Amino acid sequence: MGHIREHRSILAAGEKRLLIAIARQLPSWINSDHLTVLALTSMVAAGVAFAAIPSTPWSAAAFAAALGANWFGDSLDGTVARVRNQQRPRYGYYVDHVVDLAGTAALVGGMAASGLMSPAIAAAVIAAYFVVAAESFLATHSLGIFRISFAGVGPTELRILLAVGAFVVVFRPWVELAGVHVRLLDVSGAVATVGLTLAFVISAIRNGRALYAAEPIPRRDDTDRAA
Repeated sequence: MGHIREHRSILAAGEKRLLIAIARQLPSWINSDHLTVLALTSMVAAGVAFAAIPSTPWSAAAFAAALGANWFGDSLDGTVARVRNQQRPRYGYYVDHVVDLAGTAALVGGMAASGLMSPAIAAAVIAAYFVVAAESFLATHSLGIFRISFAGVGPTELRILLAVGAFVVVFRPWVELAGVHVRLLDVSGAVATVGLTLAFVISAIRNGRALYAAEPIPRRDDTDRAA
């Protein structure tokens, strides 16, 4: 699948150099499929670890480690394929995003199961994420541009925020907001839902305008001549 990857997150440039260096040092028996499996299993492990935080606070460290393993697998599978000139564009694009969707669902499910985030907020977060993902996939197909980040935030930055949040919630699972005692992750989830919705609206408008400019309504005299 031919498309341009647009990655403009804060850490993107340095991360790209690091990933290429790691990919060149990996043993040949480790291929992109192995890394994709690691990305999925580590995200499921992250969800399980987060669910265990209330009963075993040290699970926050396991959660952060699982996110690190997910970064390693998810970020390197495509890099290894490109460095070794073993690209499988359609297969790689499809599998990578199926794994991302399944992994994110497992992660948010773990947050809801933990009791640190209400199921309603978790459902709103995952729904907003899926809407943004769907718009991104449509834009990639229609415009040939796959945007990986929004407002300087990409997957790596999100993993860092999640890892920090896991440690914070161990010590402060509840906060006072306008005099109301609420879960910290409910506040964070509501903010994330609004942010994702905003990202969807902005991206949909931008991509819709670009496509309209590229394919304006034909003038009637042009259609008559074509007929």
